[in-house]
Amino acid sequence: MDLFDRTKAHVLALFRIVIGFLFALHGAATLFNVLGGPKGGGVPAFGEWPGWWAAAIQLVGGALVLLGLGTRWAALVCSGSMAYAYFSVHQSIALLPIQNGGEPAAVYCWAFLLIAFVGPGTWAVDEIFSRARSTEREPAGVTG
Repeated sequence: MDLFDRTKAHVLALFRIVIGFLFALHGAATLFNVLGGPKGGGVPAFGEWPGWWAAAIQLVGGALVLLGLGTRWAALVCSGSMAYAYFSVHQSIALLPIQNGGEPAAVYCWAFLLIAFVGPGTWAVDEIFSRARSTEREPAGVTG
């Protein structure tokens, strides 16, 4: 087994953690005007469509992906929100992401879609819960 096969689950976990962390920071910056605040405008009012909802998905979804909690579903929602952002905001400006400023939305969309389909890797809270559930199902002290 070579280095790439041995470390695949760990590299995937690091990818998930970094993407989730960066996405959560973006949501926090937009919602709470911290870390440089929102780019191109003020903080959206509570419940305002789509700005507040997008930032809430970024903060909560990014944190869930970072922790590895409900990872696949959280990543799928995050991916969908970035697809929506790309097609509703950026696509009307120009065709290509390099022309319309939609590169971050496109990259996040595909990164989260990848996480949704390949799973969280190691070091995920979901993994801890699944281990606990599997040990609960195994009868203790049963011998053949």
